[in-house]
Amino acid sequence: MTAADEAPPRPVDPAPAPGRGSLVARQIAVGVGEAALAAVVAAVVAVVGLVAFSLVQWPAFNSSNVTRALTTVGQVGAAVVLAVAIALLRLRKWPRIAKLLSWVGLSTFVTFTVGMPLAATKLYLFGVSVDQEFRTEFLTRLTDSAALRDMTYADLPSFYPAGWFWIGGRVANLLGMDGWEVFKPYAITFLAVAAVVALVLWSKLIRADWAVGVAAASTAVTLAYAAPEAYSAVIVLLLPPALVLAWGALYRPLEGVTEEHRTAGGWGAVVGTGLFLGWAATFYTLYFLVAAFAVALMGLVAAFLAVRARRADRPRRARAATGPTRPAWRAAAPPLVRLVVIAVIAGLFALVVWAPYLAKALRSATASSGTAQHYLPEAGAELPLPMFQFSLLGALCLVGIIWLVLRGASSRRAQALGIGVAAIYLWALLSMAATAAGTTLLSFRLEPVLLVLLSVAGAFGFVEGARAIYQALNEPARFRLVAIVVATIGALAFAQDIPHVLTPEITTAYTDTDGDGRRADKRPVSAVSFYDEVDAALTAQTGRPRSDTVVLTADTSFLSFYPYFGFQALTSHYANPLADFAGRAATIESWSKLKTPQELIDALAASPWRAPDAFLFRRSGDTYTLRLAKDVYPNDPNVARYSVSFPKELFADPRFTTTDIGPFTLVTVHR
Repeated sequence: MTAADEAPPRPVDPAPAPGRGSLVARQIAVGVGEAALAAVVAAVVAVVGLVAFSLVQWPAFNSSNVTRALTTVGQVGAAVVLAVAIALLRLRKWPRIAKLLSWVGLSTFVTFTVGMPLAATKLYLFGVSVDQEFRTEFLTRLTDSAALRDMTYADLPSFYPAGWFWIGGRVANLLGMDGWEVFKPYAITFLAVAAVVALVLWSKLIRADWAVGVAAASTAVTLAYAAPEAYSAVIVLLLPPALVLAWGALYRPLEGVTEEHRTAGGWGAVVGTGLFLGWAATFYTLYFLVAAFAVALMGLVAAFLAVRARRADRPRRARAATGPTRPAWRAAAPPLVRLVVIAVIAGLFALVVWAPYLAKALRSATASSGTAQHYLPEAGAELPLPMFQFSLLGALCLVGIIWLVLRGASSRRAQALGIGVAAIYLWALLSMAATAAGTTLLSFRLEPVLLVLLSVAGAFGFVEGARAIYQALNEPARFRLVAIVVATIGALAFAQDIPHVLTPEITTAYTDTDGDGRRADKRPVSAVSFYDEVDAALTAQTGRPRSDTVVLTADTSFLSFYPYFGFQALTSHYANPLADFAGRAATIESWSKLKTPQELIDALAASPWRAPDAFLFRRSGDTYTLRLAKDVYPNDPNVARYSVSFPKELFADPRFTTTDIGPFTLVTVHR
């Protein structure tokens, strides 16, 4: 362990000395440059791997073990590359080659672990089902246009953070691919890139060889428990080193620090933390809020420790001072000032995505739907305690908790990760308390974050614990080999189990019908296979581009494959608060009760929102039906389905064109 691992950086005055600003800028530029190079390497590895996988006709994962076997082979190969990189870094030989090998090994691990099981399907984990449906819809929307439009509703800015989806949409547009089709390769490639960027950040904070091991551990846990939600997984990967960086920015004890450490943990860390939080705000609101909560908690703790240190140091200062001494409470100012600077940087960055929505919200009188946080599964009603699960991950988390407690007083890494863990548990308690007010803070979604933080702590605990045992046993010659073998076998055992953990998500990717009307497992397709005919009829009958057409349908996956706007979203929980989900639902039901086509035409004209240009129904006897959803929180499940039926005679008018396509009936409106 080098001195940089544990030596606390010293506070920097709010007004940097001459030359200090240029040094901070140079440090940031070097770090960003290395991260960019690593990202390019990871992207190349992922793209080459995914293209190679696509050249072979693989059997479906849910009906064969071939891709599972090849996944294991790829994981072992990646582990060997990472082991070589660690060995070179420990021996201080060929550092550039070692870095390159670490980037290649980690990105190869991601590509094989997620990409190989999905090699025979064009869909990503969870296919186009449940939440993945609206995510695919959002990516399709931003593939069609770079404007920050809402995923469903016309004439509204995006409420859901568009960062990840906007980048993916631009990639799809550049490659000439549909949004649904680019989802899988883009998600896997971005995960690989995020993993190596996290590795680069770790390498700036701790020993390079430790950084590789810690990054590999956090990547494996992230893939197992966060990969289905790919855009949030990239935040999970970067959060642990970002917390260590934030603690270096906010907590600046005075003693025992060199000039090098003083600068490394100073304003560069403040800027880096602010940029991370701002970037997180453009990707995933919940994780941004939790990360911001943890950093704010760090600021308060740092301020408290600074005041306590000043009070403890007051007698010495009083003896040495010739004038009046400063009040102890003023010691809280530097960490709080840095916290404010972090908040300002994060806020300015977040406005890149949030500005259009905030501007619209300030001018709108529409009531919020207020149901985004209306979900309380069993996992959200209990504190997550993974360290007491009988599994490899449970053991690693237990080691992590022990290490956090033992090293909390002396290790800055333990302090940073410990505050992060404490923030998650506090958030979980606040979420449970919020149920009394009729809402939640969605704490059940933080389990992947907790697992990664504890697994990172566990990795540090394993290394330091093994070293302590080695020294206690008088440094037996073969003990290091034993520790390496145990760590390697444990890592491989966990890694090869990741496809098993993801089996439901992988299976759904094979059983869902994709945008080409095919199922990857070669079994009978669903009604999605008729979407291409619906699309052709719709564009022919309206004579308008998809991006200028509003469709009312309960088969909202249609919007995942084609960039039409919807009149109503899948559920209120993912609906734009400015769209008035409840009001639209009531309006749809009122339309179904009308008696004549003229009444419907008049009602459409009087709609307070842009009225549908087409209806896509299911047929049921003498009626056309829509199966809609309503919020029934606090029940679990929190969504109840109900049907709205339109009599067929309501559309018996030349101003409507009715077309039966498979199980669907398409009704276009001519105004």
